[in-house]
Amino acid sequence: MKDLKAISGAFYIRRLIEQGEHENQDFKFAISDARKIARSISAFANNSGGRLLIGVKDNGQIAGIRTEEDIYVVEEAAERYCRPPQAIEAKAYLCEGGAVVVSVAIASAPERPVRVDEGDGQLKSYFRVADENIAVPDFVEHAWRTASSGSALASIALEGPERRLLDMITDGGETAFDDIARRLHLSVDGTRRAISRLYALKLVTFVHRPGGFRVVIAPEQSDETP
Repeated sequence: MKDLKAISGAFYIRRLIEQGEHENQDFKFAISDARKIARSISAFANNSGGRLLIGVKDNGQIAGIRTEEDIYVVEEAAERYCRPPQAIEAKAYLCEGGAVVVSVAIASAPERPVRVDEGDGQLKSYFRVADENIAVPDFVEHAWRTASSGSALASIALEGPERRLLDMITDGGETAFDDIARRLHLSVDGTRRAISRLYALKLVTFVHRPGGFRVVIAPEQSDETP
């Protein structure tokens, strides 16, 4: 009698692979660098969560994990190289030809940023855009930290740089960090602080374009932007 559980697992993995790599899914074949895996975990955690399929090539071909060490590398990435450490959930599926594919679920982080220890004291955040892990610029990280800090920002009066920034984006649409600093005659720190305060008040958010992250007016009750 055929193993129906194994068959259903194989079908499940095949359906996931047919979706391809996207904002919430990444294929991984060769698991050798825990930091690279940590970047994917950071990117998913800083967005809406996602899934790693270990043992699947970029073209969707099932190769299977090589050894159980692959799973240990993923766990090391989440626990040792992510700041703060991230909880992951790994499940193994038996596929055609006896290949084993491991699905690793990464939840959206309740507080951002989730950063990666890049060595030499460097910490970087990543964000998932389509099928890529994009490095997050400092001003977005700063805004995330401000929003997660629990500071009582609701009492901030919208005046000075914050008011001028909000008016500018309302009238002109999405705007790059350097353009904000130049047009409002603000320092780097002043620009970062104004953006962070408006973000913490949920008045602005960020979108990623080919040229980088831009500041936009926050859509009401939307979870689709960073």
